[in-house]
Amino acid sequence: MTLDAELRAFYTARQKQIPAETREIMRRAGRELADSGQADRALTVGERAPGFALPTATGHPRSLNALLTDGPVVLTFYRGAWCPYCNIALRSLQHHHEAITARGARLVAVSPQIPDESLTLTEKHHLAFDVLSDIGSDTAKQYGLAFDLPDDLAAVYDKLGFDLQRVNAGHPRTLPLPATYVIDRNGVIRWAFADADYTKRAEPADILAALDALL
Repeated sequence: MTLDAELRAFYTARQKQIPAETREIMRRAGRELADSGQADRALTVGERAPGFALPTATGHPRSLNALLTDGPVVLTFYRGAWCPYCNIALRSLQHHHEAITARGARLVAVSPQIPDESLTLTEKHHLAFDVLSDIGSDTAKQYGLAFDLPDDLAAVYDKLGFDLQRVNAGHPRTLPLPATYVIDRNGVIRWAFADADYTKRAEPADILAALDALL
């Protein structure tokens, strides 16, 4: 099963569990984000990837420059451990991690959540790649991915108990678009995926094909 098929199946089942009023708030927020053109402002192929130095789940810094000394980097942005679509996507990336490293690349995932939350996520899904904390979403902003939740959707997330105030260290309203970049050793983006729809993610097969194109 492809990642997209798995995400679509989950979405269909999930919709049946969400009250109609809540579904409408989510759909309206999704339409507004898509209409805002945020995805079109995300960095894309041919642009230089902004550098960063972010803490891992255990608090050790990882910089893009250091990662690139070993080869290409697959950089993926996700919303947080509270997002079921993010969990599905990260599990899929873990399943393909060996294939990614076999191509000489490093995989890193970035979210605005605190390291403790990243550590819990890493342990839960047995992730073998670094999960970095972009508190305040400064790195996501540099990649053109950061946006603020509308009031009604933020209230829904509060009601669902996501507690973004805590897990995002006082930055509860700002999240990144789901995005994945393949960055070559020179720091240039060679493949990019970004979508305003949080239920859509980069297909691992496409990531591997992008890495193969670098060889």
